[in-house]
Amino acid sequence: MKLSLPFVKKPPCVAIVRLSGAIGMAGRGSLNDTALAPVLEKAFRKGKPVAVALEINSPGGSPVQSSLIGARIRRLSDELDVPVIGFVEDVAASGGYWLAAAADEIWADESSVLGSIGVISAGFGAHVFLARQGFERRVHTAGKSKSMLDPFSPEKKEDVARLQGLLGDIHENFIDHVKARRGDKLDHNADLFTGEVWLARRAQELGLIDGIAHLKPKMQERFGDKVKFRRYGVRKPIWSRFGASLAQDAIAGLEERAAYARFGL
Repeated sequence: MKLSLPFVKKPPCVAIVRLSGAIGMAGRGSLNDTALAPVLEKAFRKGKPVAVALEINSPGGSPVQSSLIGARIRRLSDELDVPVIGFVEDVAASGGYWLAAAADEIWADESSVLGSIGVISAGFGAHVFLARQGFERRVHTAGKSKSMLDPFSPEKKEDVARLQGLLGDIHENFIDHVKARRGDKLDHNADLFTGEVWLARRAQELGLIDGIAHLKPKMQERFGDKVKFRRYGVRKPIWSRFGASLAQDAIAGLEERAAYARFGL
């Protein structure tokens, strides 16, 4: 039994939410707004935390899921007046940096990789292979753009132009988010939005992060040596470890591994 004494001041508590993995991909380890919603609600509301710390380790992924998660973090922070402090581990790139920018402060390890403020669309073309094997591609649509960038048909210039327009608009949304969140901290003389990545020291010089620090010592420095930590995360049901989900998770794991490999990780 835990005895609670009146008028005895409790030590401050920092809620920790881990945001690790690719964003919006298939598989149990993927980050998405639906799975994180109850986790973030508990982290911000339970026990009146003095701050919510985000452990971020993500190579990016879905721009929409990145935006949804980031927006939820900001709504809860503003509504409950709880500051959010981000701590980057191996990487916060692309959508991973979008999540980091949702924090009021961003701290990282000296060897953390940050940035990649850009948008990418990747695919393949197999029409030559099919023709060599004697296959004929037959596609019938209602709407001339319905089969845009069909990987089994030759690439069309007008399809690429449409895709570039979409990517450009998403890129502008990303840039607006970073500028709104980092504001005057950014080095406005540097071109930060080319998709380039930097290590933490250079990222600090560019204003993308606030400095070099690790979670526990930084929170003790901020809130005292007696600060308590409470972790929150997505719980995975036992049944999800079996059956078809294993194959799905294996494929998702390969995709995620490829995403991390882009940053030498």
